[in-house]
Amino acid sequence: MYIHEQPEWPSFARQDDRLIVPLARVRQLHGRLLGKLDALGFAPLEETSLENLTQDVIRSTEIEGERLDALQVRSSVARRLGVAIPESVAASREVEGMVDLTMDAILHCHKPLTRKRLMDWQVALFPEGRSGLYRIRTGKWRDDSKGPMQVVSGGWGRERVHFQAPEADRIAGEMRRFLSWLEAESDDDPILKAAIAHLWFLTIHPFDDGNGRLARALTDLLLARMDGKGVRFYSLSAAIMAERNEYYKVLEFTQAGSLDITDWLLWFLGCLEHAMERSTRVIDKVLHKHLFWQRHANVSFNDRHRKVLGLLLEGFEGNLTSGKWAKIARCSTDTALRDIQFLTEQGILVRGDAGGRSTGYRLA
Repeated sequence: MYIHEQPEWPSFARQDDRLIVPLARVRQLHGRLLGKLDALGFAPLEETSLENLTQDVIRSTEIEGERLDALQVRSSVARRLGVAIPESVAASREVEGMVDLTMDAILHCHKPLTRKRLMDWQVALFPEGRSGLYRIRTGKWRDDSKGPMQVVSGGWGRERVHFQAPEADRIAGEMRRFLSWLEAESDDDPILKAAIAHLWFLTIHPFDDGNGRLARALTDLLLARMDGKGVRFYSLSAAIMAERNEYYKVLEFTQAGSLDITDWLLWFLGCLEHAMERSTRVIDKVLHKHLFWQRHANVSFNDRHRKVLGLLLEGFEGNLTSGKWAKIARCSTDTALRDIQFLTEQGILVRGDAGGRSTGYRLA
């Protein structure tokens, strides 16, 4: 029996004594992150938001087994934030749709989540009205005309059903109750409310496709309301992607169990804690980059300098030689050598121990 078939559905239960410590840890980490944000200037805040919004879009899609072009996503997010980035490119309709959804959920988090807004999100995910080779219903609840909505794995003849959603004729009523609960005042901690919303929406599974991405978007919306910052400073989707197998296991276990969802809440809190720990490293990296440019504000950098130094600050892997500089900056080797010599004289680059063609350089 799935949880939506329980007579008391959706009266979820939980063991608060098991949640006190992990919830307190997440709350403490959240407070420290807010303190770090208050210490950042405007430009680092923008870059932190750019980084985490980009990760949200890429990883939420990757959880579903699909890959978006990272540069297209970053370019699309940057344009909406008004942030100039090097190598900006045009984005596909699929990328633009996912970015639209993510930005609307997070940056307009205080707007009510209505039936129409949720359907607009789903339409944005599938601008062609197709999921891969298959035509799907967009902007409408699923109708189960091709059979019950099931989460299935395994090849043809070896299928395993992990979950079966409520019948289509229940969806309208289920979603009215869900959206009413989501927008109502609650005594629940906002973090626990976000975790419950994620599970509840996925259990209803109201659309033909896109339910996972929409669940993560509405969870981000609730967390953004709690943050109250107007910027994205951690990515839950990136943390879920890092624990993708466990994510699906705990969902399957919870949806096939009782209405006591304590184990799901514990997993969610742990995942959110990992997201915030990762964000601490992202903020530190962003701050390091801005301090670098401030420290060298009086140096006359050209576009090639800025491009390659930007890659080094992002964590360029391998040995930076004059040949690699020439390829990255799209210039001759002689020009690359002059660029490197200039930055070495400024004390920005230092030469490695190897000689000849293997001579490499790194940031001082």
